[in-house]
Amino acid sequence: MSTINAALVESFAEPPHFRSVPAPEAGPGQEVVDVLAVGVHPATRGIAAGKHYTSPQTLPALAGADAVIRRMDGSLGYVMLMGAGTLAERIVVDPATVIPVPDGADPALVAATMNPALSSWTALRTRVPFQAGQSVLVHGATGNAGSMAVKVAKHLGAGRVIAAGRNRARLDELLDQGADAVVQLVPDEDATAAAFAEAAAEVDVVLDYVWGQPTELAMRAVLGARTQHTRLLDWVQIGGMGGDAITLSGHLMRSNAVRILGSGFGAVDMQVMQREFTELVAAIAAGGMAVRPHPFPLDQVEAAWAHQDAPGERTVILLRD
Repeated sequence: MSTINAALVESFAEPPHFRSVPAPEAGPGQEVVDVLAVGVHPATRGIAAGKHYTSPQTLPALAGADAVIRRMDGSLGYVMLMGAGTLAERIVVDPATVIPVPDGADPALVAATMNPALSSWTALRTRVPFQAGQSVLVHGATGNAGSMAVKVAKHLGAGRVIAAGRNRARLDELLDQGADAVVQLVPDEDATAAAFAEAAAEVDVVLDYVWGQPTELAMRAVLGARTQHTRLLDWVQIGGMGGDAITLSGHLMRSNAVRILGSGFGAVDMQVMQREFTELVAAIAAGGMAVRPHPFPLDQVEAAWAHQDAPGERTVILLRD
């Protein structure tokens, strides 16, 4: 029996381990592909820790949630196999789910950038009626996905983007990367609320990576300062760094045209996602936006799992040159 190298989750309490596993074989309608690069994203770590809704039910299981691959005909592609695993030298895919990656694209760059960019791209392209020229508030803009959301919103034509977060140095960097204004979240809640009211009272879309109590404060400030009460505000829940629940005033809901909705894999039709993935990959490959990859070889998967990404950086495991 032929074998390949892979990263296996053997316990949810440990990082994946470098192991040899049986080489995959394609079934009807499937294709065996070479894996080039796999991003180690927060979702990837959560799946491997048993904390994600797509975490495997039985172990051992392959780590990895997405990958840049090389197909049998030599072309490049991107796949997302949430819960199925991608961290192996070769994997089996359904050809219909492979997103084309332009020839000459850097696999590590695509693997590093796709996941952070997906959430904001999907939200603005499929969940809300966003139009070029509208304004966007990114709540939680100093993380990788939030920082990318600033770039994505600008790329898609936002007239004004406000970045909100705690890290002042990162906020200043975002001003150089496309943000038009920033709101620093500080311990003084009154000061934070006043900053939200001044900078974001009339926004059209909020991309919220925080939720919890910080979002309660932001909502009260933004909705309370709004003067165009019948102008629709779409507040999109994407992440939960600040908690999983909020308490929201019914008065604020009734006195403003505000719509709260979520954006995630369960909220978007997969055929629509496939189309959007294709356009996003093309934009990344063309240099429209990028996260800096921090590469590790497959046999150093445990070190990759322990690495803490710097702002604007994403751990990527490279399996082939």
